[in-house]
Amino acid sequence: MGTIATSHAAGPSKPQRWWQMLYVQVLIGIAAGVLVGALWPAFGASLEWLGTAFVNLVKMIIAPVIFLTLVTGIAGARELGSLGRVVVKALAYFLFFSSLALVVGLIVAHVVQPGASMHIDPHTLSEAKVAGYEKQAHDTSIVGFVMAIIPTTLASALTSGSILQVLFVAVLFGVGLAGLGERVRPLVDLLEQLSLVVFRLVTILMRAAPVGAFGAMAFTIGKYGVGALWNLGSLVATFYATSALFVLVVLGVVGRLAGFSIFKLLRYLKGELLLVLGASSSEAALPALMEKLERAGCDKEVVGVVVPAGYSFNLDGTNIYMTLAALFIAQATGVHLSLGEQLILLGTAMLTSKGAAGVTGAGFATLAATLMVVPTIPVAGMALILGVDRFMSECRSLTNFIGNAVATIVVARWEGRLDRDALKRALDGKVESPAARTASETDMD
Repeated sequence: MGTIATSHAAGPSKPQRWWQMLYVQVLIGIAAGVLVGALWPAFGASLEWLGTAFVNLVKMIIAPVIFLTLVTGIAGARELGSLGRVVVKALAYFLFFSSLALVVGLIVAHVVQPGASMHIDPHTLSEAKVAGYEKQAHDTSIVGFVMAIIPTTLASALTSGSILQVLFVAVLFGVGLAGLGERVRPLVDLLEQLSLVVFRLVTILMRAAPVGAFGAMAFTIGKYGVGALWNLGSLVATFYATSALFVLVVLGVVGRLAGFSIFKLLRYLKGELLLVLGASSSEAALPALMEKLERAGCDKEVVGVVVPAGYSFNLDGTNIYMTLAALFIAQATGVHLSLGEQLILLGTAMLTSKGAAGVTGAGFATLAATLMVVPTIPVAGMALILGVDRFMSECRSLTNFIGNAVATIVVARWEGRLDRDALKRALDGKVESPAARTASETDMD
């Protein structure tokens, strides 16, 4: 993105009133959506298009944001070897904590046993409801994953909707620019200026976030009803509690070792977290997360690599969901898994969680792919959780989002490319507000 310069010549900007703050507007949108969905279910369910339209607006800008951020970061890097170190350290972090999330879900499922009292006969379950997800599960194979990285054309990487393809092309393009040095400096400068335009567009699109959150929540409550939570409340509550435990304890310890408080980070990202909650998609806040992490002192190149890669490889919430849901289905249908079968389940989940990058409905599709490897667990059992999957999707997205924010700060610190003073100011709420920054940018020469 480039460092956004600000001018203070115009003097201090007028402080925002509370109702003008975006995160407050998003919160109001969520509350209104829940109310409409509960009181007028049919009307609420018909508002799905509002949430979908907003998510599509954000997805429209994700590819340019990632491409420009990563290309300009690599092109401006002092040495390409530093990029390799960032990638290796990020992947090592992702592998460890993604695996840990799977183990945490497995342990909690054994301790709480949320499905043990259901006693469902597997023969009474219909496979028709999950047939489509079984088909999607084949796309999560390792071969399919590798093929999904390589676009058919250079331009198609920016239009396919695949973060992995954008990463692949951006790295190649950035390395090419870096290798040509000063000869392509005008092109790099142009890309830097273009990134300012793209991030201004992000700011404009974010004003529609309250409407998108309203429509998404109205649809969820209107279609599935609050009662859907009670039908499988034990599983939903267990998943939310496990995710909270992982964020506050595991990531909290990581944050403390890295020199920051997880609670302050959550407060700093409260607007983006509400946006993720309302849209039930962590992608909806990806551009804003990248911008905020740069403002919090993380190096531009590190942000450009770790955040997009984390959206494909560091899915803590999805991993907790997979092992917890798999054991829930086994418990509910009376299937006893041996230690060997559980290890196979764990190993398969480690692979399918990576192979699902870019797959629509990735959480449910990867669960299907994982269950297919352990034949004793009926895949049709996924129908048991289909009704509440949407509610768990929101928690998956939130946990994934927080995990990637923590990962970026940690990798930046490992690389010595974290401005700790800027991080402290940001987490203490002493950074310039987006509104003030927008006003000062307008006054720039």
